[in-house]
Amino acid sequence: MILLPPLPLLLLLAALAAPATAATTYRPDWNRLRGLTRARVELNRLKEVKAFVTQDIPFYHNLVMKHLPGADPELVLLGRRYEELERIPLSEMTREEINALVQELGFYRKAAPDAQVPPEYVWAPARPPVETSDHADL
Repeated sequence: MILLPPLPLLLLLAALAAPATAATTYRPDWNRLRGLTRARVELNRLKEVKAFVTQDIPFYHNLVMKHLPGADPELVLLGRRYEELERIPLSEMTREEINALVQELGFYRKAAPDAQVPPEYVWAPARPPVETSDHADL
């Protein structure tokens, strides 16, 4: 007869044995992000996030960094009136994953930090509201 450790210990061991790359990738909830117009990154001293902040944020339009000492790095998505729409934890993401996420969310990446933003991207990542009719069922 084989004696197994209690179940919580097994789960803990399974979690410890999981590869570090098994972190789930963030998928935006587009229904919740209606009205997204800007974001800020809140971070601490993580290498991947720090590289994103120092080398990549200057290229993105409507994306700013706010340093909060001791806080876990997060991408805070804001609406037109600066209301918080969602917080996305960044500490488990690579620089490439963060860049892909920001671009998927619709933030415009300029060719150079001081480059002009084309008129069609001035309000990016804001999307026009989805037209819904009160009489769609007619």
